[in-house]
Amino acid sequence: MALTARIPSVYARRIGVLASAAALAALTSLVSAPAAQASPPTPISAAAARSYLATVTPQAEGSTSGYSRSLFPHWTTVSGTCNTRETVLKRDGANVVVDSSCASVSGSWYSEYDGATWTAAADLDIDHVVPLAEAWRSGASSWTTSKRQQFANDLTRPQLIAVTDNVNQAKGDLDPGKWLPSRTAYRCTYARMWVEVKQYWGLSMDSGEKSALVGILNGC
Repeated sequence: MALTARIPSVYARRIGVLASAAALAALTSLVSAPAAQASPPTPISAAAARSYLATVTPQAEGSTSGYSRSLFPHWTTVSGTCNTRETVLKRDGANVVVDSSCASVSGSWYSEYDGATWTAAADLDIDHVVPLAEAWRSGASSWTTSKRQQFANDLTRPQLIAVTDNVNQAKGDLDPGKWLPSRTAYRCTYARMWVEVKQYWGLSMDSGEKSALVGILNGC
């Protein structure tokens, strides 16, 4: 009888040990799991973008006369030693490690435009979805330098994204009528991003640009 009475308590202790081990394993898994891939702020929906485009009257694109990137001051300090570029690199990467000056020294970045993955921050540019020169031709030439600085460092709208450097350089200051990400799966998102940024900042669109955006968004 005494032996029989002890059996449940033995099993209870074993179950407790197993439960503790399982909980520890789960906690360890959570701690060691890689960080989720981050991304720019979610843009407006395709329906909202289409709705806005329906109200847009195309305008001829302005001139680049007088344009200079220095008229759009960037990158500005966001917090401590971190500027806008470093903030976007940390946001858009996985397992990003920075040094005391906030420079990214390791991590992994997936470039949505072309599907490439990079492990060195030097291989990435921070793209202005609506390029600075495009903004200038679309109305920003009349803005104050302070407003242009806000535009160039806008972390609230989907205006900044870490992408393969030479892809960004190939894009240059082209609008969606002349350039789109080679990764077709991202084109709907890109069009939504573009429309939201232009809508928020009150920038105009030319006919080719609007037509391209309508065509993309109609397929989303």
